[in-house]
Amino acid sequence: MGGVNTRKNSGGATTTPVKRQRTTKRAASAGSASERRDHLVRLAADLFARKGFQATTVREIAEEAGILSGSLYHHFDSKETIVDEVLSTFLDDLIGRYRAALEQGGDPRSILSEMVRIGFSALEPHRAAITVMQNDWNYLRSLPGDRFDYLVRAEDEVERMWVGQIKRGQAVGQFRPDVDPKLTYRMIRDSIWVAVRWFRPGGRLDTDGIAEHYVTVLFDGLATGERTSQRG
Repeated sequence: MGGVNTRKNSGGATTTPVKRQRTTKRAASAGSASERRDHLVRLAADLFARKGFQATTVREIAEEAGILSGSLYHHFDSKETIVDEVLSTFLDDLIGRYRAALEQGGDPRSILSEMVRIGFSALEPHRAAITVMQNDWNYLRSLPGDRFDYLVRAEDEVERMWVGQIKRGQAVGQFRPDVDPKLTYRMIRDSIWVAVRWFRPGGRLDTDGIAEHYVTVLFDGLATGERTSQRG
């Protein structure tokens, strides 16, 4: 009947299904547009990581995606918008997981161990964002306006969370009192994020294995026997 499928209900009457074709097409179109946008973000993020944000042009992003530069502007008004999405997605995920670890509670060593695991687990899904953070932080912060001010706010919040747990561990006698909390945090932070330069998926250790190894060295140390550290 006009090309519309019909079916009989349990009473034998013929019923016509509600027409959803137009709605379905609209939903599919929105879904495909969203997927296309996500795909472009991933391509651009990889280019930013390989070449650097400054050196990457909109034309190169478009060529990588197999589209014209003008088509890229249907999704993004600038490459700053793209890198903004890359970095904010990473930081939202990271900080959200750090907050959850703190809210879950536990002793300082347990919480810091979990935060180390969270950091290393970000190396694969957020590899490009971490690389851009390391290579282009100063440039992004130097851009006019306050678009990337959230980078500093995020860094400050993360530092407060880590330093707070280190100080808490010192207060309860779980961590040695003669180490500087802020310096200790920065050494841990750099160890995790610099690993993105040498970590390769599919290697001998995955990110879980690397995290456990790091936790062991962090809390149990490298040397055996009595403490041998000396002050100059």
